[in-house]
This record gives sequence, C-alpha cells and structure tokens, in this order.
Amino acid sequence: MAKYNENELTSNNINLIGQGTEITGDISCSGDLRIDGILTGNISSKGKVVIGETGKIKGEITCKNSDISGVIEGKISVAELLALKATAKIHGDITTSKLAIEPGSRFTGYCNMSAETEKELEQ
Repeated sequence: MAKYNENELTSNNINLIGQGTEITGDISCSGDLRIDGILTGNISSKGKVVIGETGKIKGEITCKNSDISGVIEGKISVAELLALKATAKIHGDITTSKLAIEPGSRFTGYCNMSAETEKELEQ
C-alpha cells in the first residue's frame, strides 16, 4: 500500500472556474486554480493561479505563481513568478519576486519587486 503525504495530495489539486460562470465571494485553495469565468472577490492560493483570456477578476490575488491572460482589477501579490501574457490587462498594484511581461499586455499601477517578497507572502 502506498503512503501519501498530505502535502502531495493537496499540491496536485487543480480547480477550474469555466467560461460563463460568475462567482461573488472569496476563494481559498491549497492547489492550483484556473479561472476562465468572472470572479468578484479575493483569491488566496498556495499554488499557481491562471487567469485565462476570458477570465475577469475584481479583487485581490495572493498566490505562489501566476499566469495572467485576462483582466484583473485589484492588487496582485505573487511569491515567485508573475507572467503577464499578451492579452493581459491589469489595473492595480503588483508585488512579486519575478515578473515576465509579454509585448501587448497592459499594466496600470505600481510594481514592487524584491527578493524578500517570497518570504513575506509565505508567512
């Protein structure tokens, strides 16, 4: 019989909010999260948060890693890598350790990058 560590099980969880789905409220998860729908509320994830091209978020995001292709209105705090794809539109402040921005993406706000960001967000 295989022995599973609780951390291994939770880190493989992938949560999906599909296109056409609208949610009002906060989301907290220990695994990865992909949003292609609309969320009015905050996201807190210990994994990766992916916002698809049709995804729209109005609220704060706190996570380990993130790929953004959709629209976000609010503050983003990423412990490791934040990647803004060509279709991304961000209206809010960013706090991250590493930032990758593709040509065509739009960002309006302040950006704070430091090596200590990862340590602060993990506490």
